[in-house]
Amino acid sequence: MRPVVNVVRGRPVPEALNALNFLPQKVTRTVKLTILSAVHNLMDRNQEERFDEGDLVVKEIRVDEGPRFKRFRPVSRGRAHPILKRTAHLTVVVATAAGEPEAEA
Repeated sequence: MRPVVNVVRGRPVPEALNALNFLPQKVTRTVKLTILSAVHNLMDRNQEERFDEGDLVVKEIRVDEGPRFKRFRPVSRGRAHPILKRTAHLTVVVATAAGEPEAEA
């Protein structure tokens, strides 16, 4: 997930969403939905203000390690190999180019 996030960090929202359309990784859908959620959270929290989506910038986007699911795969001679299924916490902060209002998703 981190290579995909590094592509969109600091870019305007429309440019970031367009860049995600052309990346082959499966996680781009999750990152795209989280950015859109942050934009809508900003608009919901500041309903009295008008925002142009072209003026919004991905101010901060961070991927932190989440919990791991531990599973075991049986192998020969009665043994088992561990399988760690990793998860991640994705944090997105969107702000205007001037940097006044912020929203987090």
